[in-house]
Amino acid sequence: MKKICFLIGNLNNSGGTERVTTLIANALAQKDFQVSILSLVDGKQPFFELVPSIKTYSLYPEKISFKKNFFGAVWRIRKFVTQHQIDTLVVVDSISCIFTVPALIGLNIKHICWEHFNFNVNLGVKYRDIGRKWAAKCCDKIVVLTNRDKELWLEGIKKNNINSKLVTIPNPNPYENTNIDRYSTREKVIVAAGRLTEQKGFDLLIKAWAKISNHHTEWVLKIIGSGEDKESLELLAKNENVDSSVELIPATKNIEIFYKQASIFCLSSRYEGFGMVILEAQAFGLPVVSFECDCGPSDLIQHGKNGYLVPREDIDALSKSLSKMMSLSKDDYIEYSYNAYLNANKFNVKNLLNLWLEIV
Repeated sequence: MKKICFLIGNLNNSGGTERVTTLIANALAQKDFQVSILSLVDGKQPFFELVPSIKTYSLYPEKISFKKNFFGAVWRIRKFVTQHQIDTLVVVDSISCIFTVPALIGLNIKHICWEHFNFNVNLGVKYRDIGRKWAAKCCDKIVVLTNRDKELWLEGIKKNNINSKLVTIPNPNPYENTNIDRYSTREKVIVAAGRLTEQKGFDLLIKAWAKISNHHTEWVLKIIGSGEDKESLELLAKNENVDSSVELIPATKNIEIFYKQASIFCLSSRYEGFGMVILEAQAFGLPVVSFECDCGPSDLIQHGKNGYLVPREDIDALSKSLSKMMSLSKDDYIEYSYNAYLNANKFNVKNLLNLWLEIV
């Protein structure tokens, strides 16, 4: 039985990266692979449910300085994959290739880098740039989430063999067979979701909401997520006089409750790798209004059919498009909703699993 290991930062986290890693790991485990997940830190209480056969491990029990413990981390990864006789190592996030490339030297282990941002984003961490260069040189395959990101890799790394290594595999839809015939039960709620960080642009969303909330007094904006920007976003909502119609709700395992309740989803990110929350919202028939940031939204949203795409970081355009979506007739709304649902179904795990089976 082939042994596949996913290396991830911390499986306890509640983000899209952890969700899709869980989905793909579960699907492979159900195909009679022996699957394990190794967290760099902790990971002993996974946020998302794993099938019982998947074993979880930790490189370190708690957060450490990987700069100071670089060689220790490399040695521990090498020891782990040899002791557990791993056949394929899937590195979730290209930055971790700075550890896995030296760790796998001389070992007969298939090495796959799974990129979850886009090539133009390094989050201010130079090691992520190094990790990508090492992945391009040493990994057997590099999985990217969009064709646009594949283009960015090809532009950014001038290597003759890089094209043959790059494989585009979108993230899977985590929800199947949802009942979307619920127009009459929809509430006048716009929902947004993600970590409360600068990347997700909730400050831009609150400013856009402030421009139109007085014209849509029955509507509420709900932002689902946790993170370091919570207090500043609360203060911004207060300063913009929309604190009565903006709710900040902590991250939850049961976010589908909010998708079922809402009428519209909004993505206000400054950048994305894919935009997993768009797919989740579409699975529940939510039309999406989104900034057209690199990469992801334009792969999932057909402007004027299942949502609206607006120029990135354009607060005025975002507010106008949200207002337009809120004002749709019942028949037009139902059409947008159904088109969103149909799009999400294209990304079911079963439809994408064969792409993974070809490379692992």
